Amino acid sequence: MSRTSVSLVRGASLAGLALSLLVAVASPLSAQEWAPQNRPDVSGREGAVVASHPLAAAAGYEVLRRGGNAVDAAVTMAGVLAVVRPHMNGMGGDAFALFYEASTGRVRALNASGRAGRVATPEFFTSRGMTSVPGSGAGSITVPGAVSAWAAALERYGTITLAEALAPAIRLADEGWVVTWTLQRDIGSAVQRLNEGGKAIFAPGGSLPPIGGILRNPALANTLRAIAQGGADAFYRGKIGETIARFVEAEGGHLRVEDFRAHAPEWVEPLSIELSGGRRVHAMPPNSQGVVQLQLLAMADASNLGGLGHNSAEYLHRLIELKRLAYADRDRWVADPQMADVPVARLLDRDYLRARAGLVKPTAAETVTHGFGEPLATEQASGDGDTVYLMAVDAAGNAVSWIQSLFATFGSRLVEPQTGVVLQNRGSGFTLDQRHPNVIAPGKRPFHTLTPMMVTDAAGLRMTIGTPGGHGQPQSLTQVYHNVFTFGMTPQQAVEAPRFVHEGGNEVQIEDRVRADVLTALRGRGHEIGTVSGWTATFGGVQVILIDPLSRARRTGADPRREAYGLAF
Repeated sequence: MSRTSVSLVRGASLAGLALSLLVAVASPLSAQEWAPQNRPDVSGREGAVVASHPLAAAAGYEVLRRGGNAVDAAVTMAGVLAVVRPHMNGMGGDAFALFYEASTGRVRALNASGRAGRVATPEFFTSRGMTSVPGSGAGSITVPGAVSAWAAALERYGTITLAEALAPAIRLADEGWVVTWTLQRDIGSAVQRLNEGGKAIFAPGGSLPPIGGILRNPALANTLRAIAQGGADAFYRGKIGETIARFVEAEGGHLRVEDFRAHAPEWVEPLSIELSGGRRVHAMPPNSQGVVQLQLLAMADASNLGGLGHNSAEYLHRLIELKRLAYADRDRWVADPQMADVPVARLLDRDYLRARAGLVKPTAAETVTHGFGEPLATEQASGDGDTVYLMAVDAAGNAVSWIQSLFATFGSRLVEPQTGVVLQNRGSGFTLDQRHPNVIAPGKRPFHTLTPMMVTDAAGLRMTIGTPGGHGQPQSLTQVYHNVFTFGMTPQQAVEAPRFVHEGGNEVQIEDRVRADVLTALRGRGHEIGTVSGWTATFGGVQVILIDPLSRARRTGADPRREAYGLAF
């Protein structure tokens, strides 16, 4: 993937191609019950995009149709999502991304999460009478990293300028976008919890405009223009960053102007693990929970899930219990590896994971986590899991798996009024427990739930996949991965099939499209089952582009649980 050109790579060996095809057809869809496909398949031969809002998908599609590459499309979509999904992401949030280079077959990773301020010590909070980092307010705000991701990705891989990529977002912020039923559902009441600067933008006249009404953010449009002209420096080392930093300090937070000036994104090596069928799964390293995503997939891979039957009681029980074990490791160890010892090699050790998976009991929910992953008591904030995800695959086979987020609905609930920027609450991912590797410290990045994913095999890229959903992300991605590769579903069937999310303890939420006898059997095993009707954001919003092993077609899956849409040509 180069800045000036992209080249179509067809050089997979016949042996690799045959292996991929064999894997694709070796596990045909069995006669299990899942919801019938709600949306039609969207597939194409040359390019595809999926994004967490149809306007973003349309913008990325146009970039590809005009000859731009996957990164050009991804940054364009990221900018649009920063406008039209303001409660979930934006210039005041963070971003992570994986990049597949078709010319080399290599996967690279970009960590654009921000750091705590230079005065952010546990004593900063305890001296103010706090026993944990707050879930909202100025104390929960870390340096926003998303803008640095946009600039860094285009600088390394793009063929268009940042100004070109941000043009659709600027137009939408200036001229307005339509309030949908989903947006009204998501933030109709939440706008009342914003500061006055936020209410002035998102609740003009006292409430969110009605469905079909127009919402505008001209202050954000001006901020986007400044970034389009001056690049990331305009945000971090110019007036924008100074304005936001002084606002946060005045509100009682720990960020200072110097913290913005010191920010830089980091190109890192992704983690990966090989699974059955010759597939290799790639994820972000800590401070992301990507290591836990790989743990969960590896333990599930050793469990003969195909033989258990899709969404059978035994199948769901095993995934729930494996999740419990993986998350115990997560809550004990995941932190900023630059400032804490995170034992990644041991966490991904095959023998360790095999032994870990062997702890699952067959007849009752097991609440003891056993040994290495025994968690300390931490104040992990669950937030509302408000995040957006997007992906693109271009004609050359280059691909991007990109996620950006504020964390909770409207993040910190603070909007800087001059810039129109909604500020994240990612600092609430820290703990004040001095024994824990994720304890807050100056210049430290918090634990992050964000975990984009890619799958490769001998023929090259097989899948880009990701989802919003906070702590539920690895659970949703694991289920959809197996829907595709174990049970042979199409990408759209795979994202629509009913899912569970384990909340904690023995509490499990499951969509009511799972058979009643299965739910009864799970309750008999000790799970406290709550059922959810309809298509809700409780279970994330998974998005997929699957590369067909023979035709190399781009086959999309877009989750109706949120506003995801896929387009291809």
